[in-house]
Amino acid sequence: MTAKQRNQLIRIITALILLIVLHFLDLDRLVMFPLYLIPYLIVGGDILKKAWKGIVNRQPLDENLLMAVATLGAMALAVFRTGDYTEAVAVMLFYQIGEFFQSYAVGRSRRNIGELMDVRPDYANVEGPDGVQRVDPDEVEIGSLILVQPGEKVPIDGVIEEGQSSLDTSALTGESVPRSAGPGDEVLSGCINTSGVLRIRTTCEFEESTASKILDLVENASSRKARSERFISRFARVYTPVVVFSALALAVIPPLIQLAVSGQAAWGDWVYRALTFLVISCPCALVISVPLSFFSGIGGASRQGILIKGANFLETLAGVSTVVMDKTGTLTKGVFAVTRVETADDSEKGMTGEELLAMAAAAEKHSSHPIAAALRNAAQNTDETYPVSDVEEIAGHGIRARVEEHIVCVGNRKLMAEQGALADGAGTDSPAGIKGGPAASEKATAAGAETVVHVAVDGRYAGSIHIADQLKDTSAEAVEEMRKSGIRRLVMLTGDGRASAEAVAAQLGIDQVYAELLPGDKVARVEELMGAGSQGNEGAGSQGNEGAGNQGNEDAGGAVRNGLAFVGDGINDAPVLSRADVGIAMGALGSDAAIEAADVVLMDDDPRKIAVSVRIARKCMRIVKENIWFAIGIKVLCLVLCALGLVGMWAAIFADVGVMVLAVLNAMRALSRR
Repeated sequence: MTAKQRNQLIRIITALILLIVLHFLDLDRLVMFPLYLIPYLIVGGDILKKAWKGIVNRQPLDENLLMAVATLGAMALAVFRTGDYTEAVAVMLFYQIGEFFQSYAVGRSRRNIGELMDVRPDYANVEGPDGVQRVDPDEVEIGSLILVQPGEKVPIDGVIEEGQSSLDTSALTGESVPRSAGPGDEVLSGCINTSGVLRIRTTCEFEESTASKILDLVENASSRKARSERFISRFARVYTPVVVFSALALAVIPPLIQLAVSGQAAWGDWVYRALTFLVISCPCALVISVPLSFFSGIGGASRQGILIKGANFLETLAGVSTVVMDKTGTLTKGVFAVTRVETADDSEKGMTGEELLAMAAAAEKHSSHPIAAALRNAAQNTDETYPVSDVEEIAGHGIRARVEEHIVCVGNRKLMAEQGALADGAGTDSPAGIKGGPAASEKATAAGAETVVHVAVDGRYAGSIHIADQLKDTSAEAVEEMRKSGIRRLVMLTGDGRASAEAVAAQLGIDQVYAELLPGDKVARVEELMGAGSQGNEGAGSQGNEGAGNQGNEDAGGAVRNGLAFVGDGINDAPVLSRADVGIAMGALGSDAAIEAADVVLMDDDPRKIAVSVRIARKCMRIVKENIWFAIGIKVLCLVLCALGLVGMWAAIFADVGVMVLAVLNAMRALSRR
């Protein structure tokens, strides 16, 4: 609890005790006036001050003026007529109780986001000629060597040069499971070192580090308002002067009519009704609960490792019916791995699979291609090592090199043809001499798709190495969860070959797949899908599935779902992330392109978070709609009853403060993890 909240609570309790004590005193109403004025000023002094400032600044028509006029009028009626000061003090007291609940709810939301804001490091330990010095993270230059002790935050993104440790990434990803890290591993600022001492070489300045990007996202989120918030702001600007003049008319017109008809007028009764009308009409429940609902939704999402840049994006996300995903890095791990090695039966030297893999890796020793990296990684598990020389890269075909005393060629069928190795069957659909292995460059498999690398030694076909980009362990579950969340259509876009793309789509149950796309082609496809979705077309994909038409699909809150979200890694997909209704960058906090282009950032690479973010958005929008209809409905009902003289000031207290408290409590449900 903050100092301001403690002070507010003390004032509320003090005023409440005084109000109870005064209730049992039986004195003249003029004597009671200054006594009741004490708790009134204790609990309502700041409201009167705000109302006066509004008048001075020529912005008087707000809830503070409504409360001030209504309660001061009730005090005046008590002095000159009723002698009941309790109502005036109670209205101000319960209004402050409602404000306290609102402050507590906002504080709780801020604490959840504050936990995320704690990723900001206070210092960095920089190693230099004079030893280790503690400096401000802003002063650390790129390439500096920093020391991170157990229990300290990693201050700046970098690469570990020395040390082994476990890193607590919960502030970044929402996941409580620590991650092991050692030399060569990249670490992000905001992680907490839980065990060993780490020496890290920084790769960026602090303002470009992950922690700074997160802070910038969180701090700017509240500035992007949703349509519902903008509507409430416009509504309050029109609503407040309307009810003020309506209350004035209620106080003056009916008694004038009475006076004209019967010669007598009950001025006191109508003024009391007008004051009650003002208390009831206060739009606090709407003005407070709707922004608080969005704020809580964003805070609840941050607890799950999901950064939503603003309430407008959360509102749009709730209306998504189509999710378009990139394949590599989103549904697959994006890291090639050797799945199997097949040797030719007639190999003269009886070459083993380990020897074949080691020779291929040696030939690819200096290549930067992902497939070469996969070969080298796999060869680390073998005992075979070979010297390599005379490396020649043949564009579009592969590599030729001298490995030990042999000429080794590693590449596709075209390279095998150049080397005369096709005679052994490497170019046929069912090659003789390869144990069940295809000669095609790609083959659909249960894991997704394989790339087949052929190897020839001294002009003779030696075998093939099969490499695949593996599906993430959670991809199938993520697709299922998106279906359960009400996503009508799932589409995959990729620059990979058609065989690879269709194999992944078939295994996961993706509705449509578009393959062999450049970044510009992806933008065109997304625009095409957005047009088809808004018109309710079925959409033409490579699989021709139905379900693309989403016009008229509604969520539980009644909002029409026809939006499109694109999910990508945020690096190559930045143009598409910007073009979609909602751009979701997955596990891409290290990417400037992701931060700039995406509207939602998933702080780890788990595709299940896509469904979680949609559920959070839809839950938040349901709460917003509930609060709007509940607050307006109760207000209108009580205003009508007040104008008819059927309810008094206590009903007004419920209509104002009670509705506000209930709406605030409902808004806090958006913080729930469920």
